[in-house]
Amino acid sequence: MEKRTVHELKPTVWIGKRGVTDEAVEEIAHQLEERKVVKIRWLHSADVDPEALAARTGSEVVDCRGRTVVLAARRERSRRTPRNI
Repeated sequence: MEKRTVHELKPTVWIGKRGVTDEAVEEIAHQLEERKVVKIRWLHSADVDPEALAARTGSEVVDCRGRTVVLAARRERSRRTPRNI
């Protein structure tokens, strides 16, 4: 599979007038497990805080523009100690 930029991604989750529901958070978390990157759009009337959404789903914000946010699954940091060369 070729790498795509976040701008080329199609939104896979839409948040409606009810805002960020528990069901939406579960769906985003599920898609993050499967895809690693999820693009989310929401209505003008929806109140969405991208940082809070990322915190609820255990992800990080990659890009946020207007009513669109791209979330990525958090990478696990290696526990190796840095080597001096």
